[in-house]
Amino acid sequence: MSTERARPYRKRRRADQEARTRLRITQAAVDLHGTIGPARTTITRIAAKAGVQRATVYHHFPDSESLFLACSAHWASLNPPPEPTAWSQILDPEQRLCRALDELYAWYEWAEPMLTNVLRDAPLVPAMASAFRRFQEHFAALHGALLRGRPAHGRRGARVSAALGHAIQFETWQSLTRVHGLSLAEAAQLMVALVATADSADIARQDRSGPPRS
Repeated sequence: MSTERARPYRKRRRADQEARTRLRITQAAVDLHGTIGPARTTITRIAAKAGVQRATVYHHFPDSESLFLACSAHWASLNPPPEPTAWSQILDPEQRLCRALDELYAWYEWAEPMLTNVLRDAPLVPAMASAFRRFQEHFAALHGALLRGRPAHGRRGARVSAALGHAIQFETWQSLTRVHGLSLAEAAQLMVALVATADSADIARQDRSGPPRS
């Protein structure tokens, strides 16, 4: 092989090796985040788990924020949360909510170890801010998809928005299923009923007449 032909080959091989090393570091960090949590995940632990030197970790990720963004994107690619575009195609708001909660609660059950650690540690790790903001933006989009076709103004709109926001929270799912022992289907049905109550005419009449008299 001539020197001219060998040079591009070596560059490609080096690039492939770099990509594999970066992925190994990212996966090591993801594994640690899901077991001991981001707050306890150090560069030393990541390097040891990935089988590289600390300097290699810093070569690929010069700061903690870039590492968290890579970890978040990698984990989401392997465990994708429900997409709001799929829900938006269902015109009936109640059918849309039923499908959304079925999918979301099943995903929560799958992703529970990672979500528990990330939500617990996010306030403690400033470098997680950008990655966590992306997570919050995705759930704002899910909430927006569920609001389509529902009341958007006044107290009725505020109640429905609050009920939907409560229904899709990870902490709500965890309380209903882990603390109170409901099945996924029971938890979803209860939240569908909550949203229906928030949208009911009886509460709307109470809004106009004021609080009930004793």
